[in-house]
Order: sequence, then C-alpha cells, then structure tokens
Amino acid sequence: MSRYSTKLLGFGDNVVDIYDHLKTMYPGGNCVNVSVYGKMAGCEKTAYMGYFGDDDRAELIIDVLGKTGVETVKCKQLHGENGYSRITLKDGDREFLDFNEGGIRGKTPYILDRFDLEYMKGFDVVHSGNYSFTESELHKIKESGIPVSFDFSDDSTEEYYEKTAPHVTYAFCSFDGTDEEAKEHLKKLTSMGPELAMASRGAKGCILYDGEKFFAQEAAPLEKVKDTLGAGDSLIASFLTGFIGRTKAGMDKETAICESLEEAAAFAAGICGMEGAFGYGKKYE
Repeated sequence: MSRYSTKLLGFGDNVVDIYDHLKTMYPGGNCVNVSVYGKMAGCEKTAYMGYFGDDDRAELIIDVLGKTGVETVKCKQLHGENGYSRITLKDGDREFLDFNEGGIRGKTPYILDRFDLEYMKGFDVVHSGNYSFTESELHKIKESGIPVSFDFSDDSTEEYYEKTAPHVTYAFCSFDGTDEEAKEHLKKLTSMGPELAMASRGAKGCILYDGEKFFAQEAAPLEKVKDTLGAGDSLIASFLTGFIGRTKAGMDKETAICESLEEAAAFAAGICGMEGAFGYGKKYE
C-alpha cells in the first residue's frame, strides 16, 4: 500500500555496481536507484525509462526492477555492453575504481518522441542526472509541463549548471563547503531556474532553498553503516516522494518541505545499512 499519491519516473542511467572485494555485483545507477527508493519510500507508482545492454549485467537490473515493482514498459535493450562501475569499500565509504561511461547507453542517447512525452505526463516528476546523457532532452520534458528533478552530483561545472539548470524544477547536488558557501551555491542555482535546490552534505545533513527561505536538516544517526552507496539518491527519492505527496494532499509548502526533509534523512540513514545501493547482490567468478 503506497503512503503517498506521488508518481515518479527515473529517466536515464542504469549500471551494475561491481564490488571487486566481494566478487558481487549490485543493480544501481542514479535513476534506477531513485525509482526503486521512491517505491520503498511510499510512492503510488514508480517507473524507470532508459536503455539496457544485452549482457548478464543488464539482465540482473531488469530482473530486479521487476521484483521491486518498478515499471519498465518504456525501456529498450540494445546490443552491447551494459553500464557498470567498479567499486571497493574503505571503512564503509565507497571508492570508485573505474567505469565504462554507460556502455552502449552512453553511445546511444535516448531521444524522446511525442509518445514518450505523453507517457511521461502520467507522472508527477521525471528524475534524471548528470551521468544519464539526457541533457538534450530535458527541455522537451519541461516544455510539456512535467516537473524535472535533476542530480548535479558533486562534479558539475559552472558551464554545465548554466546549460542544464534552466530546464530543471527540483535541483539536487552534493556540496562539501561551509554552510555559507552552500547557501550561496543554492541561491545561484535557483537563480538559473529551479524552484527548489538541495545540497546534500553527508554527515552534516542537507540544506534546501526554495527561492525565499533556507531549510537545514541534520543527518539522522546511523545505527550501522554497511555501505554509503545510494545515500544521496535515497535522500532525493524520499524527499520527492514526501514533498510531492504532501503538497498534492493540500499541505502548505513550508510544512511539506520540513516534514519531507526529516523523513528523507531517516530514510537515507536506513539505506546506509544495506549492501550495494539497495541489495539484490549477485555473485560472479
């Protein structure tokens, strides 16, 4: 039973996270993670839309999306290698070793047509990110009247922000600076177009700016850290799920933000107790 009437679509990246030290691979990728976490956080409906390769790594992700109840009707399989990231853990924190730039998906951008956009109109928000190769399509989504969520991560350049942010409704990023530096960054980001901008800051929690007011949320205490992979994605997914669901139900924006931030912090803390982004590991030789 869903807790919120939110309908969330992840559009973009899917990868297999390969843990060399465990000889185990896990399904992941920002947009897949947000779709799965949205379901876990109480969305009425979530879906993933993107291209897969046709190897065993792709089959793992496709199978798990089916098991978790994430719709995949607008996905396609292409002949070629699926995206992967090779990862190790050091004191519970992830360290990326290498990746194949999305595999076949990185070489074949998903070009949206009118039928894709009509499908997207069935969702409250479409989420993408800076590893998704979807930048050229964002304007189509926004111009169709569909809110766009976007994860700029921690390595987007000034030029990239200026090019991409005008097409974004809800902007997310990771930020390591001081409180004041984070606030200035969020102010600058919302001046480019987004209605809301959030900076996740690890153990420092997160700060959100709605164009008028700042909202600070402390990180929830971690009972046991198995793996921090997916912590930022889970924060995004839970916040979007709660915020959109609460505002659709008639709650005022400020209260919806505060309650959704607190809920998202607790949700992200719980995700850090799982192996991989959200489990479902598969051993390999």
